[in-house]
Amino acid sequence: MTRTVSESSESLLNPVATVDQGIDGRGLFLHPRERNGTGLWNQIFPISRSHFDSGEVAEGEAMAAVPLPPPPLLASHAAVRAAASAVCRSRRARRAGDQPPQVAALLRGDWVKLICGASFEDAADVRNLSLVYTLAGVDCIDCAADASVVGAVNEGIDVAASIIPAVQRPWVMVSVNDDCRDLHFRKAEFDPEDCPPDCSKPCEKVCPADAISLESVMVGEHTQSDPLHGKFKGGVLTERCYGCGRCLPVCPYDRIRAVSYVRDPTTTSELLKRNDVDAIEIHTTGKGTDTFNTLWNSLRESISNVKLVALDGRPMSGDIGRGATRETVSFAVHMASVSERPPGFYQLAGGTNSYTVDCLKKAGLFRSTTFPGTATSEMIGSQQTLIGGIAYGGYARKIIGRTLRKVPAQFGCVRIEDHPEHLLEALQEALSLVGPVKGYPALSSLS
Repeated sequence: MTRTVSESSESLLNPVATVDQGIDGRGLFLHPRERNGTGLWNQIFPISRSHFDSGEVAEGEAMAAVPLPPPPLLASHAAVRAAASAVCRSRRARRAGDQPPQVAALLRGDWVKLICGASFEDAADVRNLSLVYTLAGVDCIDCAADASVVGAVNEGIDVAASIIPAVQRPWVMVSVNDDCRDLHFRKAEFDPEDCPPDCSKPCEKVCPADAISLESVMVGEHTQSDPLHGKFKGGVLTERCYGCGRCLPVCPYDRIRAVSYVRDPTTTSELLKRNDVDAIEIHTTGKGTDTFNTLWNSLRESISNVKLVALDGRPMSGDIGRGATRETVSFAVHMASVSERPPGFYQLAGGTNSYTVDCLKKAGLFRSTTFPGTATSEMIGSQQTLIGGIAYGGYARKIIGRTLRKVPAQFGCVRIEDHPEHLLEALQEALSLVGPVKGYPALSSLS
């Protein structure tokens, strides 16, 4: 049976109604909003190959990336190559049938997506994150719908391929929104000169992205020992802010504001025509269809050139700790227990971190094809797990960021492959997150 995307307003209000059933290696991601305060769940639905075939770019051309000239390899990359090669061998051992490796991962329940952030636009960090997590074996990399950011993702992937030619190329996904109410599409903003000179700068301390930098400067002939006559310079580093909002409530003077925005559909349409973009994630409120229909109609001609479409909406919280993942797993349990839940793959996201796999195991849902306590399978296909996989965002960036901050920057740009000892450290951090989902051998045997 072919899959078609419904264009009616009524069906768009209900994500389940937008697709028919069947699997051919493409997918429609639908991320409904919070329900009864239990959290958000990401639903992944395949769509028709016909959507792909109708585009101006041939299928084989659209699936292949145009690689950049690879950088020269260093002899000291040997440990990195050994670890990443072990990952590749582990992945090849799992492949079965004719399914694309990403779809096979969803069926097995070991799909992993890296979320760079819908508003995170630090191209240098995105490039290094993409390089490290490609070597670690993620299936998809989600990034801002910005040409420079997309270029950074693909450059990171290409560098990974130059280190390990057999590495699996992850799908590249861009995130957009249909109105300005989604929290992923906002930036913090304030004038540092409005800040009292004796402020303790709690905003700078609480920012998980190091997106706020404030420096005290002297005014006139006064010295730094006289802070009441100084002022601040700096403020928000716009490209690093991804809209988490943690700075807003901690400002003792209420000087910080959030500025929301909507991605330009024309720019997004051009991105989707590239042969190195495989998917789109559309963040929508789900409370109406007018704005979604407007965006969908503006992208209609380009959708045929991608493999996935996504609707998403979830505040960022994975880097906070164990408590952040409990709500998400609790929602997973709820959805898995519903006998007539929507068909398709399910991806855990929002609050995911190093505790998520253990929480899924305790709930009996990790790579499980049946809901705990039932005797029969409740899945769509006989070989499909209830939970298709996990997407990691803030926590995935945090653990690699610790290593990136150790790398000496030259001319403001860090190329982590130029520092193999740091690349190996970052790869081991990434494997500590990706490995438990993928079932890789112990880290000690990978190095």
